[in-house]
Amino acid sequence: MTSQVPRSSMIMFTQHTPDSAPEKARPLLDGAIAKLGFLPNLYAHLAEAPAALEAYFGLSAQFDKTSLTPAERQVVLIAASVENGCEFCVAAHSMMARDMVKLPAETVDALRAAETLPQPRLDALARFTRALMRDRGWVSDESSSALFDAGFNQQQALEVVLGVAMKTLSNYANHLTGTQTNPELAAHAWTKP
Repeated sequence: MTSQVPRSSMIMFTQHTPDSAPEKARPLLDGAIAKLGFLPNLYAHLAEAPAALEAYFGLSAQFDKTSLTPAERQVVLIAASVENGCEFCVAAHSMMARDMVKLPAETVDALRAAETLPQPRLDALARFTRALMRDRGWVSDESSSALFDAGFNQQQALEVVLGVAMKTLSNYANHLTGTQTNPELAAHAWTKP
């Protein structure tokens, strides 16, 4: 059984702006604002450690280069964030999945609830992602076979590991810093059950 640090006893982590951030983080924050139109609170917190912010952007860029489709990548990122109970990342990736990748609402809703997805291939991917996280990489032959039977290959199984690494960095940072969901993501807000 895990225990959570109550938010009221958490150290208040700095939520930076491009002006207050360490110099090495400033161009990364400026770039995020230019691309998204707002500064995600995750980035504002990660800016305190420019290497962590750069690592997150680097992992994200590498994950975008995988053979997984944009929809499949969002399935991995939402499934991982739900498994980790990260309210910020579930909201952020729900917005990306719905508005940018155009995943059907019922698929995103099923991901957010950790339920069966209507598309068998995507469901196998979500189940494999959750199993990979729960079993800390020691997934059963049954879990791996289900992924491969759905048409994924060994390369893509390892690419899921990359997505999980990316979300572990952001999810844990959000938990540590108490990151709040930006108002720009309010329509996609999610609360850990």
